[in-house]
Amino acid sequence: MNSPVKPNATHSLMLYFQVHQPRRLRSFQFFDIGSGAEYFDDELNEQILSRITRECYIPTNKLLLNLIRKHPGLRITFSISGTTIEQFEQFAPEVLLSFRDLAETGAVEFLAETYYHSLSCLFPGIEFELQAMRHVQKLKEHFKIEPQVFRNTELIYNNDIGTRVCALGFKGIITDGIERILFNRTPHHLYSHPSEEDLKIFLRNYRLSDDIAFRFSSGEVTVEKYMSWLSQMPDDERLVNLALDYETFGEHKKSNTGIFKFLEELLVAIANHPRYSMLTPSEGIELLNTHSQLFVPNYISWADSERDLSAWLGNDMQRDAFDSVKKLEKNLEIINDSDLMHTWRHLQTSDHFYYMATKKEDDGGVHAYFSPYCSPYEAFINYMNVLSDFSLKIKNRLSTSRRRRVRRSYQIIQ
Repeated sequence: MNSPVKPNATHSLMLYFQVHQPRRLRSFQFFDIGSGAEYFDDELNEQILSRITRECYIPTNKLLLNLIRKHPGLRITFSISGTTIEQFEQFAPEVLLSFRDLAETGAVEFLAETYYHSLSCLFPGIEFELQAMRHVQKLKEHFKIEPQVFRNTELIYNNDIGTRVCALGFKGIITDGIERILFNRTPHHLYSHPSEEDLKIFLRNYRLSDDIAFRFSSGEVTVEKYMSWLSQMPDDERLVNLALDYETFGEHKKSNTGIFKFLEELLVAIANHPRYSMLTPSEGIELLNTHSQLFVPNYISWADSERDLSAWLGNDMQRDAFDSVKKLEKNLEIINDSDLMHTWRHLQTSDHFYYMATKKEDDGGVHAYFSPYCSPYEAFINYMNVLSDFSLKIKNRLSTSRRRRVRRSYQIIQ
């Protein structure tokens, strides 16, 4: 590929898309506990994935591939959760092929994340690291790449997460550029971790990102306006990071809104703009200087107006569900069954807790839009019924394992 840097460019732009679909639970009643019923509604998951494949993934990937071929300076960044890749493998292998076509252009970078799009960064021990490395292996399997940059679930970040990510060998991480961590600085620089200077931090411009993700349908966002906002960037603010859900294109914003035309015309305008060059995060780490250290003692994220952990752990139901699933880890390690562990990790997916949020106004509306449940209380009850059945299954397996160990010990004595 050609160098991404234009001779007279003064600014760099990184465009990142999150690709995630959870493995949704089936309706699980109290009387299903102990019945051996399945936990996951894979019929529903296939229906949803098939629709999004048709309306978003295939047409948007095709659009991007054609644009990259016409404009070699374009750069796109993706993160695809392991739960989504599994569903592509099962229900839509053509989507994986289209992402491989993008990977082969050399203009697309794939980021590592937690395989199950989980909150494992809040667990003690090494569960977070295990999920990150499993995701790396999945990316190698499908795209033949070694990811260099990490994005945690929903851009959750603090200093400690940065330290752990650096210890895994990653060179960078993406999080949200919110005011309370910047102290009057701008998100338009490359930052470094306060103690791990080799770890670079990319900060999302949440306003410019949300202009596309949430405000496009209002009709207030046009390519001309958007380019004028980019053109107003001060000369000393060298890096603009945009990050949004990939499903924005064709799923959240339907094709009849003009969202595909907007994306195409915006990327062509950026490709032709003399001041802007597009970069992937790895290219940014190689080409850009670090501005300063970024100290983030408390958890932040890109979710809801608070941009903290409250989207998943903001009420007693969410915390109860999260603590309950977390407590199962010790017994699962004793049993050492890969199928049970895989199920447990699918139950960690952050969406399950997101559906239990009781927020109001705009944030509440976003939670309700994504939820397959009628209410957060229904989401909580359904999840806890599944978890009760799963806990019973673990208890039975644990008892069986102990009896087998006792019999073996007795035979040895004899």
